[in-house]
This record gives sequence, C-alpha cells and structure tokens, in this order.
Amino acid sequence: MSLSMNMDLLGRMSMGNSTSGMDMSKEPMSGMDMPMDTSMTHFLPLAGMWAIMMAAMMLPTMVPTLRSYEDLMVSANGTRIGWLGVLLGYSIVWVLFSGVISSIQLGLLYLNLVDMMGKAKSLWLSAALLTAAGAFQFTRAKEVCHDICHSPMSYFVGHWRVGFQGGVRMGLSLGAFCVGCCWLFMVLGFAGGVMNFLWMGLATLMMVLEKLPQLGHFLVRPLGLLLILSGPSIIFLF
Repeated sequence: MSLSMNMDLLGRMSMGNSTSGMDMSKEPMSGMDMPMDTSMTHFLPLAGMWAIMMAAMMLPTMVPTLRSYEDLMVSANGTRIGWLGVLLGYSIVWVLFSGVISSIQLGLLYLNLVDMMGKAKSLWLSAALLTAAGAFQFTRAKEVCHDICHSPMSYFVGHWRVGFQGGVRMGLSLGAFCVGCCWLFMVLGFAGGVMNFLWMGLATLMMVLEKLPQLGHFLVRPLGLLLILSGPSIIFLF
C-alpha cells in the first residue's frame, strides 16, 4: 500500500491512497462526523439569543425614554429609583416578547417553514412578511403606538406615577407601546434570516429612523410603501 500527499486549491494537505486493494470509503467514519449545533431548536437558548438581540436593537429607542424621565427628575418629582423602575418595566416587556417570538420561531421550524438560521424557506413567505409589515405601517394601531414610542414625554405628562412601582408601571406601558410599534420589524427577521446580522441591522436602522425627533413621523408611510413594494419584487428578482 502506498500513500501520496495531495494539495487542494486552498493549500490544504490531504492523503491519497494509490492502492486498489483497499477501499477507504468503506472505513467507519462515525468518529469523524461533525456534530450539528441544535441549540437553536431549544427554547431557552433561542430565547436568550433573542433577548440579547432585542437589547441591542431597542437600545436606540430606549435611550430617549430614559432621557425624558431624567428631564422630569429636574422639573418634576421624578427620582432615580423611579428611573430604574421605568428601565425594569421596559426590559420586562421586551424579555417577554423575546419568549413569544422564540416560540413562533420554533413553531415555524417544526412546520419546516424556516431553516436552522431562522430564514424562511419559501420566497412567498418572505414576500408575505414584507408586505404585511409594510401594510401595518398604514394602520391606526401603528399610528397610536408610534406617537407614544416616538414622544415618550407626552406619555409621562399624561400618565405620571411616582416611585419605583410607578416607574415600573410606566415602563411596562411604554414597552408595550414600543412592541406594538416595532414588532413586525422583528418578525421580518424570518424573511431574511434571524442570524443574518446585516438583515437584522437593516431592521434596526428602520426602527431608529422612525424615532428621529424631526423626521420620524414623515418616514413611517414611506418605509411602509418600500416594504410593500419589496414583497413582490423578491419573487421576480430571485
């Protein structure tokens, strides 16, 4: 038996067998099998991934809320403990939403509608998600939720509560309104891949643009129109 060393196009060395009396393909290879990462098929790891991603995506929208409360610490009877309550309440809502969307992803995976990376296997499903997200931009629910999430100061003035418990209650309400405003941007992750950081970064950018003080209200419907047009476009382009 003679062995020869071969080099592939990437410069990696491999062993070649020049004997005809021995078929290496029949050798047991079970010990060399690569294990498949199945962590994204279990709820807790998946929910943890979504929670971390939510924190990164929602930080730009949470900062104006906390700054508005800090302004009221000077001009009204806001307190640092109340500020922490708002932060806690806001975070609780998004952690709960992480659990909900993780369950949705596992359901889609079970139905074989998305792959292990959280991307829709059908262009039609991706197109439907894009179109639905765009249509939601024109609804009354989007308008109400965006008004509050875009201008948290107006919510504080009309629903002010003191102390830590009051801060938590306000944080829960503000977090719920922001979920109502942005939840379909999160669901869009399934259109391009939940683990596609470029795609999720684009969804984050759209959320940030909507929260811009001077331009946010003027961008909601143009973004909706862009998403609606993107839906059927991917069918023809891909």
